[in-house]
Amino acid sequence: MTTTEGRAAPKPVSPTASEPVPTSAAALRSRSLRRHRGRITLGVTLLSTHQLCEALVPVTIGLTIDLAVATGDVTALLWCVSGLILLFTCLALAYRTGARLTLGVVEREAHLLRLESARRVLHPRGQRSGLRSGELLSVATSDAEQAATYARAWAVGIAQVTAIVVTTIVLLTINVPLGLGVLLGLPLMLLLLRVPAARITRRTEAKQATAARATAMATDLVGGLRVLMGIGARHNASLRYRQASDQALTASVGAAASNGVYKGVVTAAGAVFLACVAGTAGWMALQGHLTVGELVIVVGLAQFLAEPVQGLGMVGQMFAIARASARRLVRLLNAPDAVAPGELALPEGLPESEPLVELRDVGHRTLDGVDLTLRPGEFLGVLATDPRDAEALVDLLTGRAVDARGTTLVAGVPLADLDLVSLRGTVLVEEHGSFLFEGTLRSNLATTDLDEDRLLAALDAAAAGELVTGHRDGLDRPVTDRAANLSGGQRQRVALARALAAAPPVLVLHDPTTAVDAVTEEAIAQGTAALRAAHGGGTIAIASSPALLARADRVLVLREGRVRAEDTHIRLAEDDPYYREAVLR
Repeated sequence: MTTTEGRAAPKPVSPTASEPVPTSAAALRSRSLRRHRGRITLGVTLLSTHQLCEALVPVTIGLTIDLAVATGDVTALLWCVSGLILLFTCLALAYRTGARLTLGVVEREAHLLRLESARRVLHPRGQRSGLRSGELLSVATSDAEQAATYARAWAVGIAQVTAIVVTTIVLLTINVPLGLGVLLGLPLMLLLLRVPAARITRRTEAKQATAARATAMATDLVGGLRVLMGIGARHNASLRYRQASDQALTASVGAAASNGVYKGVVTAAGAVFLACVAGTAGWMALQGHLTVGELVIVVGLAQFLAEPVQGLGMVGQMFAIARASARRLVRLLNAPDAVAPGELALPEGLPESEPLVELRDVGHRTLDGVDLTLRPGEFLGVLATDPRDAEALVDLLTGRAVDARGTTLVAGVPLADLDLVSLRGTVLVEEHGSFLFEGTLRSNLATTDLDEDRLLAALDAAAAGELVTGHRDGLDRPVTDRAANLSGGQRQRVALARALAAAPPVLVLHDPTTAVDAVTEEAIAQGTAALRAAHGGGTIAIASSPALLARADRVLVLREGRVRAEDTHIRLAEDDPYYREAVLR
């Protein structure tokens, strides 16, 4: 089944697969803090030391005034100046090292979250998050980076709290009523700031969601630009993208407005708080309750308090943004598997007496009571007059139909009981929307070192041999991103050649010739049937191509979710008017 001299280099960061997947934003936050606790602890200690030194600067200046300037003591002045030099040295070094550690944690955690998101998206079992490719890209990049700021927010928040606690203790030492006023006023102000923080979370989540949708639509439009231009739908597609882009812009402006208002409120609250403390301290100095040095300390600390207060406000904003992104990450990481395999493994050699694939009274989506048998070496055609029936049958054969009714057997074993390795090694489904990747023709045809003759034979069978013979690089012909340097028909034929080169016991083809002309379609049908017959595996071609169905040993006709007819292509074309109308053109 198919669904990449000198300083020593830093040790690469790898995700820990054994860690449980977080089921909520709070669980993701706790895990981030836990797996970087050493660096975060050291970073918090250093940032708190920096804030302590910041708080001690006005204290040192006030003591210098009272102990040295007011008394004229030169020795005390020298000691105070030396203390200031030491204080500023510690202040600078602590911040530099602490900031480097905490920012490093953010980058490491963002890297781990990106790897975890990519691992979930690329897992062989797939995922059912409901997110499109552009949205997945946004979650694995932007949301991973923003969710990682939890660590930085905690470190900065603890450091700011340290500064406030030290400042409050000093103020209580100087004047108890003044210290109590600060102690009671700060929590009240921070509590009021939580109200706009919740709005920021909602606005940020809406911004990320609409931006992801716009990215997904842009990705789809770029990938299908040629088709849109061919059918004259470019204008309508651009209007749809403009609407999605306008929604993303409106959400971004709303989030920016909330952030701006929040910053303004925080700044204003800090300024009002500073004015109240400074005014009270000035009145106390006039009343003789404070010395000149103590007044300088109080005013300096009050002015300094504006920084940690605003810092705590920004920490609330960081938490709000990180929480919104963490929720989107959790949604992806906890998405149910698209495929739910069992634990049984098939033997190396499949029994020749058993059907390779057997469906007994199977129902799934539009299918109802379908019976199908594929024998070893058989080429089975399936005509689905309703595309939904074809898609439902593909879901069944890939193992994605977790809610299917009836019995689906692969080599006599229930498909639901097979492990993923056996299923992938036995049944390969080449879906209609297959992708090619940037690299070379050779790298797109095989992920392992397959014999060159085998690759060339597969290309010839898919009528794509001219891609090698007509290019100077042959199999090493470059393929750009999304194979944009190949036509739609060439991409489809290379994808078919890739499936043929794999030579699986069971090959399922879903409309493999829709992008080629009738002559090429005939060549593909002839080459595919011949190569599969030489290999001896079973083949199911779900298609309406008369060239492919004519090569089939049997053809099943699916109509209204049931098998309505079964015979050879020639007899069905003669006897079944529905078949004749759907196939012959």
